[in-house]
Amino acid sequence: MELLVAYADDPAGHNMAKFLCKNMTQDGDVFRGDFYDLIIIPTPAISADWLEEKYDYDGFVFLSKHAAESGVLALTCHSTGNFSEAKFGGKNRQVAIPHPDLQKKYLQTLKAHQYDFAEFDITIEATHHGPTDLKKPAIFIEIGTTEKQWTDENLCHRVAKLVHEVMSNDIPKNPVALCFGGTHYPTKFTQQLLDGKYALGTVIPKHALDNLDEELFSHILKQNNMATFALLDWNGLGPNKQKVLDLLESTELEVVKL
Repeated sequence: MELLVAYADDPAGHNMAKFLCKNMTQDGDVFRGDFYDLIIIPTPAISADWLEEKYDYDGFVFLSKHAAESGVLALTCHSTGNFSEAKFGGKNRQVAIPHPDLQKKYLQTLKAHQYDFAEFDITIEATHHGPTDLKKPAIFIEIGTTEKQWTDENLCHRVAKLVHEVMSNDIPKNPVALCFGGTHYPTKFTQQLLDGKYALGTVIPKHALDNLDEELFSHILKQNNMATFALLDWNGLGPNKQKVLDLLESTELEVVKL
């Protein structure tokens, strides 16, 4: 069973959690449900590396706000990890175990309800921020992009309904791919989730490839041991294209150029 996690002082996450827990049974600090449990924590979600000290679950789904300087409205989801210094939770040069099939099903479900969210971009983000030190899969599901959206209870409830829909039904298995290149909002990889056959593991954007070395690459492979493919945004690898190809040469991953 999965544990849904929201930070009490995150208005978007808290609004989603309040809607979902209405039909759940409270047992101490845990709301128990038929398909997933839920907690509202007093500390930021990005620093929740401590969760497994107290809670034993198959995976963690974080409900959260999304902020962007651009102000572009977006509904997003992404795996977590740091390719260099941990400035926003987690540990330096550590990535969490991703949640590929759940991410794919959630994004496809969002897209199927695009008419409900016409003003929003539906996109994944590259892997970033904490927590990174959990031993089970983790994913962030986020509502962006300003206080107006985070405090819009109707919007948060509509997104929460889709989270419930995904979590309360079987989630199909898909071939999983590690992703290299592209921007923070990687269009080609989002498209693969929506229309392609792949689910996605860790997504390493172009700006993070400077930090990729054998040690970090080996760690990413270990955390993505479900992956059998590597997707390359061929024109979005920058000066590190050959380095990525050389690292992949040492693996059994099937390389796909996009």
